Amino acid sequence: MNIEEIKNSHKLLTNWSYNWTPLHRGYTDKVLHINVSTNEVNEKTVPPLMKEKFIGGKGYGLKLLWEATKAETKWNDPENEIVISSGPIGGITQYSGSGKSIVVTISPQTDSVMDSNVGGFFGPFLKFSGFDAIELQGKAENDVIIYIDGVNHKVEIFEAPQEPVDSHVLAEVLTEMFANDDKDKRNIGVISTGAAADHSLIGMLNFSFYDPKRKLVRLKQAGRGGIGTVFRDKNIRAVVAKIPGVKGNLNDVADLTAIMERGKRFNKEMRELDDSQAEMRTKGTAHLTNIMNDYDLLPTHNYKFGSHDKADEIHSEVWKARFTQGIPDGCWIGCNMACAKGVDNYELRTGPYQGDKVIVDGPEYENAGGLGSNCGIFNPDYIIEANFYCDTYGICTISWGTLLAFVMECYENGILNKERTGGLKLNFGNADSAMELLHLLAKGEGFGPIAGMGARKMKELFIEKGWGDSQFITDIAMENKGLEYSEYVSKESLAQQGGFAMTNKGPQHDEAWLIFMDMVNNQIPTFEDKAEALHYFPMFRTWFGLVGLCKLPWNDVEPETNAETDEPAKVPEHVDNYVTIYKAVTGQDFSKEEMIIMSERVYNYQRIFNLRKGFGTRKYDAQPYRAAGPVTVEEYDSRAERYDKQMKDLIGIYPDEKTTEEKIIIMRKYRESQYEKLLDAVYKRRGWTKNGVPKTSHLKELGMDLPELIELITPHQED
Repeated sequence: MNIEEIKNSHKLLTNWSYNWTPLHRGYTDKVLHINVSTNEVNEKTVPPLMKEKFIGGKGYGLKLLWEATKAETKWNDPENEIVISSGPIGGITQYSGSGKSIVVTISPQTDSVMDSNVGGFFGPFLKFSGFDAIELQGKAENDVIIYIDGVNHKVEIFEAPQEPVDSHVLAEVLTEMFANDDKDKRNIGVISTGAAADHSLIGMLNFSFYDPKRKLVRLKQAGRGGIGTVFRDKNIRAVVAKIPGVKGNLNDVADLTAIMERGKRFNKEMRELDDSQAEMRTKGTAHLTNIMNDYDLLPTHNYKFGSHDKADEIHSEVWKARFTQGIPDGCWIGCNMACAKGVDNYELRTGPYQGDKVIVDGPEYENAGGLGSNCGIFNPDYIIEANFYCDTYGICTISWGTLLAFVMECYENGILNKERTGGLKLNFGNADSAMELLHLLAKGEGFGPIAGMGARKMKELFIEKGWGDSQFITDIAMENKGLEYSEYVSKESLAQQGGFAMTNKGPQHDEAWLIFMDMVNNQIPTFEDKAEALHYFPMFRTWFGLVGLCKLPWNDVEPETNAETDEPAKVPEHVDNYVTIYKAVTGQDFSKEEMIIMSERVYNYQRIFNLRKGFGTRKYDAQPYRAAGPVTVEEYDSRAERYDKQMKDLIGIYPDEKTTEEKIIIMRKYRESQYEKLLDAVYKRRGWTKNGVPKTSHLKELGMDLPELIELITPHQED
C-alpha cells in the first residue's frame, strides 16, 4: 500500500483541541495526559511543588508515574504509564547535548520503576507543542497512533491497521505522511518500536530525528528496561509530534547571550581538541573499543575476560572507516559533538530486509562490546547487521548482547544444548546462530521468546528446570534488579561494582563510570573516597536527566587545562557552564551545590519508589559474582599472576601450594566482604540506613520530607 492508502485506512477515534501554551524560561507548566483505553485526552497544570522539587525530565516522570499507579501495579496493567519529559534546558540549540528526554515506566524486567534517556526530536518537539511531559496510559482495543499537532494545536488518536511495524520503515512512513514537503520532514518526531517488542520483555523505543544532509529519518533509542514492551502492550503503534519549526529562542530563556557564549566556547573545544581526545566526531562512542581492550575492560565471553587478541578486528579505526565522515551527526539541532555516527547504504545479508540498503545508526561502543566481543564475535559486519535489526525490531542492544553472552556460556557448559535451543548451536563466536536467534525473537518463534525474557528470568527458568548448578548459573547471569549489565568489566574496580549494582534502576553506566578514577588512576583509594565518588557522580549525572541534557559534552572532551584543576574528574569548567546555562534559561539563582541537592531529592524519591514496589533495600543491591571476581578456573588462570599477587598483598595468604579452586574460594570471600564494606560506606554517605533506606532526617535536610515518603520509610528506620 502507498502512504495515501495507509492514511485512508485510519479510523479517527479522538480529535482534541487545546490552547497552546508557549514556553517561558524553559517551561510550559502543562502536562498532556492520554488514556488509550478510553481515548480521553486532557491537560494538567504542573503544581508549584512538583516544579520546585522535581525540576523536569526524570523527576517529572517519577512523580507522575507515582501518582498514576499503586504499589501493586504491574507493568502490563492498564494504569501503568509511559511518561516522557525533557526539562527546562531541553530544546535549546545554542549548547551541545540539549536534546535529551527521559522515559519512565514500570518495567517488565525489574517490576519496578525504570528510566531511560534518549535523544532525537520528540522530547523538544513535545515542549514546543505546549507540554512539559506526556503521560500515556491505558490499553487500546486495537493498534493506535497518537498525533500531537503542534502546528494546529490538536491531538488526534486513530486506529492504524495498515502501518508497518518495524521502526526503520514506520518512522519513514509517518514522517512522509505528516510532512507537507521534504523541508517539513525536519519538523516531525516519531516514537515507535518493532516486531520483537511484541514477543519479549526487553523491547525498547526508537525516537526519530531527520537528517537533512542524508535526507533520511534516523533513530535514537530509549533502550533500557523493556519500555518498548510496555508501549506495545498498550497497543500503541507510534506517537508523532509535529511543530512549525525550530528557530530563535523557543524556550524563552532569561539570558540567551550567556548561553550562546558558553556554547561558542564549547564548540571551540570540540573543533580544536576532539581529534586528540575522544574522536567523537569521527568515531562516536565506538572510540572506546580499543581503549577498553587495552585496559582489560572490554567484556569478552560473558565478562569472563577483559580483552581478546582479536579485538583489533573491532578496533575504533575499523568503525571510523565504516562511518560516513564529514557529516554533522548530531541527534539534536545545534549539537556539535556529532557523535551519532552511521553506516550508510549498508546491504543487509539476512532477515526480512535481506538485500535492502539501509542506514545503520551505530554501532556505538555498547554494541561493539555487547553484540561483539562479549559474545566472542569479532566480525564487524555481524555487529552492524545485528545493531540494525535490534534497532528496527525494537530490542535493547545492551540487554540483547549481555543476555546472549549468558546464553552462550550456558550452552558451552551444557546448561543449554541443541534440543533446548530448538536446534541452534549457540556457542561463543557463532554469528550465524546468534543472528538466527534475533530473527526468531522478532517472529515470536523457537528459542527466541525464551531469550527475550531477559537474563534474570532465563536464569530462574534454567535453575527451575534443573539444567545446571544453581550457584554457577546465578554467578554468571550478569543482571542486577532484573536489568542486564552494560558493557564494562568491573572486576578490578570496586567503585564501579557499586556504580553498577547500587543504581536505582539496575546496572547502567549513565549513573557512574568510575573505573579509571578507581582502577587506573587510584584517585579514590579508601572506602570513604569511593563512597564520596558514588555520592557525587550519580547525583551529578542525575541532574542531566532532570534538565534535558546529554552527559557526553560534560567529559568526553575536556578543556586543555582541565588536568591542572583541583578536581579534574569533575571537569570544573564544564560544571560552571551548566550552572551558567541553568541560570540563563530559568532566571533562577543557582550553584553547583544546589545542582547536587536537586538530584538528591529525585534520587532518593526513586529509591523510595523502589521501596514502594517491594524492593529498594540492601539485598537488591547485590551483584552477580562475575561482576566482582573470577567464577571459573579458566577465568582465574587467565589472570593468575594478578590474582595471586592480590591474594598475597591484600589478603595476606600465600597462594603457592593452593589449587586454583581453593584460590577462587579465598578470593571470593575477600571480594564479597569488600563489596559489603563499600555498601556500608556508600549508604552512610548518602544518608541511608544500613539496609539502604533513606533516613527520615536526611529527607528533612533535603526538604523532601513529603508525607507519602515519610509514611513508606518510617517502618524501615533503624535505632
